[in-house]
Amino acid sequence: MQIRSMLIEDYDSVSTLWHMIPGFAIRSIDDSREGVERFLSRNPGMSVVAVADEPDPSGKPFVIGSILCGHDGRRGCLYHVCVHPDYRRRGIGTKMVVHAMEALKAERINKVSLIAFTKNDVGNAFWNRIGWSRRLDLNYYDFVLNEENIVRFNQ
Repeated sequence: MQIRSMLIEDYDSVSTLWHMIPGFAIRSIDDSREGVERFLSRNPGMSVVAVADEPDPSGKPFVIGSILCGHDGRRGCLYHVCVHPDYRRRGIGTKMVVHAMEALKAERINKVSLIAFTKNDVGNAFWNRIGWSRRLDLNYYDFVLNEENIVRFNQ
């Protein structure tokens, strides 16, 4: 297994992974190829994939984990952190997080945030296990600028 920076060429495999995870939220615009390409261009070398040693049935790299990682110059943020269910509990998520954190540290980013849905028991257990702190002292707010950016949750 290899942990490396995500490339736009990984998009199809990453999208396939996102779509097979129950409860995963996918935005129609932000998570499209164009949206992810824009994100990767704004944050070069920051996002991460875990690639299995064996290719997928089509011969392409078999992406078994991914993180979209970026920053605004002050704070880093992790999005869409996931590991294929068949590959969990092997340290892959932790290795990907370390890779992303090292990329942020190289950019002199000192704090990192993420959002996990309250119903995401697997994800919340993971973040607690690897030492992240749940914030109880603030409220998280959203304001939608583009109603066409529809969120769909995988069943």
